[in-house]
Amino acid sequence: MSQISLFSPIQLGRVPLENRMVMAPMTRNRAEQGNVAGAMMAKYYRQRATAGLIITEGSQISPQGVGYPATPGIHNEAQVAGWRKVTDAVHDAGGRIFIQLWHVGRISHPSLQPDGAPPVAPSAVKPAGEAYTYEGLQPFVTPRALETDEIRAIVAQYAQAAKNAQAAGFDGAEIHAANGYLIDQFLRDRTNQRNDEYGGSLESRLRFLTEVVEAVIQAWSPGHVGVRLSPENSFNDMADSDPQTTFNNACEKLGKYGLAYLHMLEGEMLSAERKLDYRQFIDRFGGTYMANNGYTKQTAQQALEEHRADLIAFGIPFLANPDLVERFRQDGPLNEADQSTFYGGDEHGYTDYPFLDKAQALTG
Repeated sequence: MSQISLFSPIQLGRVPLENRMVMAPMTRNRAEQGNVAGAMMAKYYRQRATAGLIITEGSQISPQGVGYPATPGIHNEAQVAGWRKVTDAVHDAGGRIFIQLWHVGRISHPSLQPDGAPPVAPSAVKPAGEAYTYEGLQPFVTPRALETDEIRAIVAQYAQAAKNAQAAGFDGAEIHAANGYLIDQFLRDRTNQRNDEYGGSLESRLRFLTEVVEAVIQAWSPGHVGVRLSPENSFNDMADSDPQTTFNNACEKLGKYGLAYLHMLEGEMLSAERKLDYRQFIDRFGGTYMANNGYTKQTAQQALEEHRADLIAFGIPFLANPDLVERFRQDGPLNEADQSTFYGGDEHGYTDYPFLDKAQALTG
């Protein structure tokens, strides 16, 4: 039997992939007016279409879900049309692309919210830190705790966003339940201090996640839907008193839906250290597992060989190397990422990173 490698094909739910290298979702703040994906974004994603799968940057399911300037949405006709240009470009280049469905919850600011309203959250717990706004960094505010009927309305917004993503030509959707945004805020007990059906017990804290998943797979199908989790990531002032138990239970529940994959940010976002037992998460989910955080070609290949992952997501390496698959295949040099251009700006640091043949010509 041939050895599995990063370049081996895989069937991802209902979607066949040519290799196991995934472009991770990365906020780039290049959306046009109205939070619409434009031509520059279409070029950016097309350049990276040799990835087995592209997962887009987070895309808001509603105006209330916005947490950063110039981030794309998927809740109106103009946004659907903008994303259609992106999916057409990626498909024309032979790629596969999922959209990441996003609601930031408390990680926002009144200046980014409809009518200047406070951001919403499971509970009125103010995050430490500052919000990115059009006027620069501003202190986070105390969010407003959602009413029960509002939570059910947000679940319906996820379902509609999935339908919009289908209309925009995506191959599937990833539910963003990680990194301190709304679903993660319901999962972890630092931010969920409710005592109703959506909080208190672990079972209740998991309810919002499972209702969103059920709504999205009903709108599309399980084989076109993935979920992203981040059990020990403290980004956005997050924590849980017992993350192993919380996320063991989350993974077990998710494993019952026949999802395309589980996308796991392992450890802290800015650290390769893993303190939790990820094998427990893998075993409880029981399906296709996508590992993410600090992987190199060598450590990714090792994870595949040791059955610690079926797919590996790469972030900054794909940001700076649109042809990362070919560079890995040839053991070629990697472009260095320009961090000053990560968030916002023009094509510089976005669509102008050289491909391997051009880089070789420049250094040859």
